[in-house]
Amino acid sequence: MSTMSPLAYADSLRIGSIDFVSPDEIKVLLDIEAPDAVALNTGVPRPFPRINGYVLIPSDDGYLVAQAEWITVERSQYPKRKGMQDFGLIDMPYPLRKMSLNPLGCLKYEGQNGKETYSFRRGVGAYPTVGDPVFLPTQVQLRAIVESGENRRVKIGVSPLAANAEVRIDPDRLFGRHLAVLGNTGSGKSCTVAGLIRWSMEAARKASAADRDPNARFIILDPNGEYANTFRDMDKVRVFAVDPSKDSDIGQLQVPLWFWNSAEWSAFTQASARAQRPTLIQALRSVRDGGGDSPATPSHAMRRYLRTLVSIIHIERNAGSPWGRFPHPKNFFEKTKIWQVGLESDDSFDDGETEALAALRTKIAGFISARSSQYPTYEFTRTEIDEFLELAKQAHTAFGGSDTDVLPIDADVPREFTGDQLLRSVEANAELLNVSEYVETMLMRIRTILSDSRMKSVTSNTDGVTLDGWLTNYIGDNKASNGSITIIDLSLVPAEVVHVITAVIARMTLEALQRYRKVSKGKTLPTVLVMEEAHTFVKRYRDDSEDQNATAICCQVFEKIAREGRKFGLGLVLSSQRPSELSPTVLSQCNTYLLHRISNDRDQELVHKLVPDNLRGLLRDLPSLPSRHAILLGWASELPVLVQMNALPETQRPKSDDPDFWAVWSGKGLDDAGNTVSVEREVNWSTIANDWQQLAKSAPDDGSDLV
Repeated sequence: MSTMSPLAYADSLRIGSIDFVSPDEIKVLLDIEAPDAVALNTGVPRPFPRINGYVLIPSDDGYLVAQAEWITVERSQYPKRKGMQDFGLIDMPYPLRKMSLNPLGCLKYEGQNGKETYSFRRGVGAYPTVGDPVFLPTQVQLRAIVESGENRRVKIGVSPLAANAEVRIDPDRLFGRHLAVLGNTGSGKSCTVAGLIRWSMEAARKASAADRDPNARFIILDPNGEYANTFRDMDKVRVFAVDPSKDSDIGQLQVPLWFWNSAEWSAFTQASARAQRPTLIQALRSVRDGGGDSPATPSHAMRRYLRTLVSIIHIERNAGSPWGRFPHPKNFFEKTKIWQVGLESDDSFDDGETEALAALRTKIAGFISARSSQYPTYEFTRTEIDEFLELAKQAHTAFGGSDTDVLPIDADVPREFTGDQLLRSVEANAELLNVSEYVETMLMRIRTILSDSRMKSVTSNTDGVTLDGWLTNYIGDNKASNGSITIIDLSLVPAEVVHVITAVIARMTLEALQRYRKVSKGKTLPTVLVMEEAHTFVKRYRDDSEDQNATAICCQVFEKIAREGRKFGLGLVLSSQRPSELSPTVLSQCNTYLLHRISNDRDQELVHKLVPDNLRGLLRDLPSLPSRHAILLGWASELPVLVQMNALPETQRPKSDDPDFWAVWSGKGLDDAGNTVSVEREVNWSTIANDWQQLAKSAPDDGSDLV
């Protein structure tokens, strides 16, 4: 090859010529001499022609890069012979090979100092014309196509279609604009997710000035308990689970009740929109403002009572209840009679306080006397209500309240309270709002979470948990000094609360980073939230339903992260085997996709909608992709590319292996080194039953009765 002239070498790479051009398809007539199995003229043996392989077409500023979509044989006349012709012979039909190409981008020559270098850019500036030659890329050109892009910092695998060129990604692009890892069970999704985290950490550590631990934050929400041992070889990996007693390295998962916001409480208690939800929100405001604590003095208690009264009168007046249609005015009147009982004076009140209370009670007495006839009219005038509200405000001021004090505290601010305090507050506010008989079912659900021992360990037995302590443990300390990876094992979280718990953790992470940007004057704290089995928690829902359940609330949190997380440095990684069940909002906000083998036709159809028409040929590979192979496309890759992901050692893989039926059946299996070992799988159902019925704290320490 060294004695071949440049023109002759270029001609040796020619494989055919163009005979059809459109914006999304180019058809090529392959030369008779073009390779039909293996190309040897590119420096090394390379399969050609190959579906999804790359070819080059000369253009004004270099080469147009295209990808083979299909190859076929068409019967046609034998090609006309040049020179001497036998006029007595008839040209017989001859098979000609044709190839269809998808245009991808431009490859520009940028050689300097005698070195052959190229740069690839997506998009087509000018299309070729009929008759233009088509060439095979050289090794250098092929690597330039696949290894294109800036800041290629993390190697995730190689490309089998491009002479095993390294596939590297820019973490800013991969994690900054959300990533979806999609594929069937057993296609390698979990290993891909674990590998992306590990390879990114290793690359960051090598790039740091003093080979220090990276200031990174990965939070893995793990519903199947697959990741607990995946990162054991790395320093300071924090693992939290419902039942950590069997392993001292695992912490107790704690998501206190006072972290939950009003939407999450409403979803858990299934609070109805009319009576229960306003009562619940009012109760949350009260306990978050210390209303559940025992007040220091009767005067202090009355001030809180009056503050609640003022806010309720405001709400009722704005809703028009006192002068609305029956029975709203009567309901308001019944409330005022209940309030009058709570406005009794106390010996410890001073003269001003007693006088203000008396004026308020007199106003209510006037309401009662005016509506005590046999056929009363319950409607109030606007003037009556304005005067009543003014008297309530004056009484509140007399007891030391202020205008800002009257404004209701945000029901979602994470201030500490106990479940018992919330119960009492709901009961008290139900009485004030005169809806006690309508809140019994909601109270019962609150009592359930307070009494269920499985839930108590996560939500109620959280003494000593502070907001800053929780953020430090779950998101990471200053400079990630306590480690870069948090694994939250959701496998034993009760089904009744698992969606709410997941929603709270995700929302708290987002809101913490929002406040970080506010405090740090625009800077962000890059954090990645990884959601395994995403179709369970990011499930599409009907948004026309008035009562949102826990599944919808959980999905809405991830939709908000998908829409707004990038601005606050929060990246989302979704791993799912059922993309067709995922929220369309979340999936559309993912800018990068790693697609493993997908067999289901509905899932394939959805994935095809995510990519431009001219790239769908590559996705036809999806049903037949081997394990560990994936198609990388989107923002993190200059062009869609088939990747053979880096291999992870057995000890670093998530525990998502298929069940070993044959090894258990036959009693023999292979260890990691390939040696035959005996496989025993004993079981003691009484141990499992005791653990299930919460009769035993934990399984036997020696493990003899179980696996």
